[in-house]
Amino acid sequence: MAFTLSITFPFDHVEFGDEFVSMAAVQECARAAEEAGFWSGTTTDHPVPSYRWLDNGGHYAQDPFVMLSMVAAITTRLRMQTNIVVLPYRNPFITARAVSSLDAFSGGRFVFGLGAGYLKPEYKALGVDFDSRNELMDEYIRAMKLAWTGEDFSFEGTGYTAVGNRMRPTPAQTPHPPLLIGGNSKRALRRAVELGDAWHPFIVPKMVTDTARTANISDDEDITAAIDYMAEHSARVGRATPPPVIASSTFTIKPGFSAQEALDQYGRLHRLGVIGSGASVWVENRSEWCDLARRFGEEVIARIDF
Repeated sequence: MAFTLSITFPFDHVEFGDEFVSMAAVQECARAAEEAGFWSGTTTDHPVPSYRWLDNGGHYAQDPFVMLSMVAAITTRLRMQTNIVVLPYRNPFITARAVSSLDAFSGGRFVFGLGAGYLKPEYKALGVDFDSRNELMDEYIRAMKLAWTGEDFSFEGTGYTAVGNRMRPTPAQTPHPPLLIGGNSKRALRRAVELGDAWHPFIVPKMVTDTARTANISDDEDITAAIDYMAEHSARVGRATPPPVIASSTFTIKPGFSAQEALDQYGRLHRLGVIGSGASVWVENRSEWCDLARRFGEEVIARIDF
């Protein structure tokens, strides 16, 4: 598989109004991302974040399935990726239904990034036990996989029971869209091995992971140690091949960005064993966003040969 690149859609930037929070923005940004040659376009997931988090560096988020459905209707090749859905926020069968519908109607172009999340106030607002999030995450993945078979299934879950249910159409991708397991902790690494198709780390400076209260993955040593840990756990549980690594955004595209710097960074990640990453565009209007995305496609994506 060639090295893949995602682009973070700007629809969460409500401070710029219609520039990014409008149907025109969805149309123009989605087409620019596809024309630039990005493998996928991503959205994130924060239904009801706390004001304290928002006022200290957090961000708003649109409903990921709504946004990606609109992107799917506008594009033909671009994949729609969640980066990430906080899985324990929702009943697993509601989520499985949304995934199946989006994947089926987009012709198999959905990529499911998912994680356990870390915002305790958001968990409280949604009525979900924060301390149980890891157990719920694992349970919900197993429940969704049963639903995606399209066959009759039964499942005893935490506060819900399926006693002979069926969900169709199934996802276009078999047996389901790729599951990119987010999270930097050893628990997340084990989850990627046991239940996922790839590990989807958040590679950022330590000061950022401290603020977000997530485990630190910030340099080559951290990435190598995590990959080694997944290999060891794969051997323990009998998985023949450890999950590949597809990182979230690791490069910021700004006016005057260096294409060579981007290529060097992605090349370094590839040498470590990472097979995909992403980029974010930081500007205040969609015209410039689209121009920079296309320029990145010409100067970076077109030159990637690893």
